[in-house]
Amino acid sequence: MATTVEAGKPRVTPDGDAVPRSRPGRIRRAGLPYLLLLPALILELLVHLVPMVIGVLMSFKELTQFYIRDWGTAPWSGLDNYRVSVDFDAPVGQALLHSFLVTVGFTLVSVALCWLIGTAAAIFMQDAFRGRGLLRALFLVPYALPVYAAVITWVFMFQHDNGLVNHVLHDQLHLTDKRAFWLIGDNSFYALLTVSVWKGWPFAFLIVMAGLQNIPRELYEAAALDGAGVWQQIRRITLPSLAPVNQVLVLVLFLWTFNDFNTPFVLFGRAAPEAADLISVHIYQASFVTWNFGAGSAMSVLLLLFLLAVTGVYLALTTRGRRPSRAR
Repeated sequence: MATTVEAGKPRVTPDGDAVPRSRPGRIRRAGLPYLLLLPALILELLVHLVPMVIGVLMSFKELTQFYIRDWGTAPWSGLDNYRVSVDFDAPVGQALLHSFLVTVGFTLVSVALCWLIGTAAAIFMQDAFRGRGLLRALFLVPYALPVYAAVITWVFMFQHDNGLVNHVLHDQLHLTDKRAFWLIGDNSFYALLTVSVWKGWPFAFLIVMAGLQNIPRELYEAAALDGAGVWQQIRRITLPSLAPVNQVLVLVLFLWTFNDFNTPFVLFGRAAPEAADLISVHIYQASFVTWNFGAGSAMSVLLLLFLLAVTGVYLALTTRGRRPSRAR
């Protein structure tokens, strides 16, 4: 007696035994996900990996303005570009080290403030109250605005004579003796930090607010019945429950802030002040201002290696205590 085979089910013999589907069918089903990912992998290869490989090759060449039209003819310099970059007794190495230290300090302070403000705002917005939806939308405005439009607005606000910042601090509140220069000198660091935190904390707020939705409300109710205050609930329930979310959030904020180029470039232009000389702008100046693309590529490779090392150490330290123990 003939049997009908439905799509997606194994063939059944007259005795009731199931016959496994053919191997080519299983292979086609197993290869379908990889086939669907192939366009994205090709695009990733063309957009990121190929320029990265070319940049690494450029770091081993003496690529100056004399070889811009045909950089393939530039002579090989070996590790000379790297030696010059890490020679901290020479002017190039000293400038790179100063830029690196400024970037590290700026990144640590900015990430800490973004996380602190974003977490505090998310916890505050956890309870329902009238106008919460509107307030959430207002909090996300800095993150939704285009970077160039937002930073240019801050440029006008930081103007010395007619900027809003000096008008409020000096004319209205009388907190300063005279109008400050925010876009030059030592104050440029605080101006850059202000814009970075203003632009970055809504992202932390959004991620933490999403993580808070996974914490059962029963935990807070039980803690309140046991007499735990608000701070004890945050310290004992909220922060431990948000540990996996904060692990990813802090890492993403660190990488974004450390590599940020748009904010200082739009805020200060091609020549950033010494106090706000972030390494991204420094590498840009080494490449496109001095026309030494070989040295700039070497600095970029060193930056990539540093970020890979920091990411590896960070993930190793943060996941060590949360690894599931093996059953004995």
